[in-house]
Amino acid sequence: MNLGLSNLSNNHYLNYMSQQSKVTEQNNSVGFNGILSTKAAEKTAKTECSFKDMWQSRFPGAYYHTMDASNIPQGVWERNDFPFEKFFQSDVDESVLNWNPNGGNPAMDSSGVQSRLHSISGQKSIVVPPELEEKMKNDPALAQQVMAKVESFIATNQVPGRICSHLIVLDENGEIARFRASSHGGNFTGPTEAEMRQFEAEQAAKRKRRAEYMHIVEESSLKRLEIEQEQRADQIKSEQLDNAEQHYQQSVYDKVIESYEKNTLA
Repeated sequence: MNLGLSNLSNNHYLNYMSQQSKVTEQNNSVGFNGILSTKAAEKTAKTECSFKDMWQSRFPGAYYHTMDASNIPQGVWERNDFPFEKFFQSDVDESVLNWNPNGGNPAMDSSGVQSRLHSISGQKSIVVPPELEEKMKNDPALAQQVMAKVESFIATNQVPGRICSHLIVLDENGEIARFRASSHGGNFTGPTEAEMRQFEAEQAAKRKRRAEYMHIVEESSLKRLEIEQEQRADQIKSEQLDNAEQHYQQSVYDKVIESYEKNTLA
């Protein structure tokens, strides 16, 4: 009797330990999967970091605007009275895109221009066209490339020992279409006329290379289409020859059968 109770207790104990083992395995599995899920989520979050996040993380307090300012005429952009300081605000009135000068171009060292330059000292702002922003949302690698280009540009346009401000305007392809840079105290550092000529020449060269590339792609597509058409024509010709050959062989066969039948009946 005691042996039976002992066996019953042992079986109960073994069943209990088996259940506990399963619970532990489930908990471990859930915990392990939870860790993997968390790491995957963190990795995804890092991968899907937007260009705006990268910009403001790299330059805390920097302004970010979504609008197409790349078509502002260069002659308007270079004027000292162009209201560039409006891009260093949280909200930008898009009327700035259609701003036109009234009167002569004020001197760089005039009090009005110097005051406006001083008001943006040490600040940074970037203007991104909606088309480019959409491209970068769908292509994180493109966003990283554009960010690297912007960082390199800012590093190049720094004045040693001075606190500089930078205003950068991108075009829909992620190229720097317009920029202004100034150092603390209103000492204007760029773009000078020579720098802008060089910049425009570089942009023109890039556009030329892009146009040449598109021309090569177009020619390649036309050549491929021509080859496909030739192959199709050869295929049709071959099929026609095969049909003619089959028709000829059938005709010969019919004549042989007809001659055989005539000779047999005769």
